[in-house]
Amino acid sequence: MSPLIVDAPVAETERFFCANSARMRGDPMAGTASPGVVWVLIEYRGGWPPEGFDGLDLEAGTKALISSAARTAGARVLLVRRPGPRRRPGPSRWAVLRHESPGAYQQLWGTWDRDEDLAEIVSALAAPGEPGFPPVILVCAHGRHDPCCAVRGRPVGRALSERWPELVWECSHVGGDRFAATAVVAPDGVYYGGLDVESSVATIQDHLAGRISAKYLRGYTDLFPPQQVAVAAVLERFGPAGRNDFHVTETLRDGDRWRIRLTGSPPHPARIDVELLAHRAPPCQLTCLAPAAGSVMVYQATSIIGT
Repeated sequence: MSPLIVDAPVAETERFFCANSARMRGDPMAGTASPGVVWVLIEYRGGWPPEGFDGLDLEAGTKALISSAARTAGARVLLVRRPGPRRRPGPSRWAVLRHESPGAYQQLWGTWDRDEDLAEIVSALAAPGEPGFPPVILVCAHGRHDPCCAVRGRPVGRALSERWPELVWECSHVGGDRFAATAVVAPDGVYYGGLDVESSVATIQDHLAGRISAKYLRGYTDLFPPQQVAVAAVLERFGPAGRNDFHVTETLRDGDRWRIRLTGSPPHPARIDVELLAHRAPPCQLTCLAPAAGSVMVYQATSIIGT
């Protein structure tokens, strides 16, 4: 008589989350802020398509005008909504935020009911804007673009909204899914990542008080990656500083080596030279929905000298 053979149960494959994987690898966040100094925010309370604004079913002519004007201005178009219930009374809002120069931040705000109302964004992109508005805190919660952004971003958005209800918005994809929860302070142009409920409140509180530190910093959007890493290294070495306390004055490259010179405001050193070594990280799955492995450039500070 043949022995009875029973099929063993097949173990379910554990779901992949890019943010969990990035934490296990210890992916460095510094130098990963997306470049840009102009943002267009469009409050959209319905579901966000994976492509964000590009995927919205808006009146075609208005949508084309906004897309063209945003490209001309080098602006990033983000969908936004308040954390919590999506059904809210009143018209939706739009904004154009601009980081013109260190400390010269401009904003213009408007409202819309019909798609055609959004055409006002085109003239706002060509206008100088108005100073004096408080910064906007954007938390990526674009789950249809990457699940980690929803799983980690929405709790952070709710926690920040409880503290600063008028400043905080959930937003569509801003880059760096594997660093969820991510937040952008605009038009300051500061990216943070690796946040949770507790660390996000402390980080934003420090930011608003002029104490930016390196721990959760991804970078400043008016700088390119090696410069962002140099600023983060300086903050780690010399302690927290305001958004405009350090300025990059010289950038030199020799192959895979970089030298970034910064000037600092008191009590920080007046001149700081940072040397970096660049290398490409091993290929890995960088986002939850990535169809193939990818590799990123990493910059490591090898020397920091302040005088």
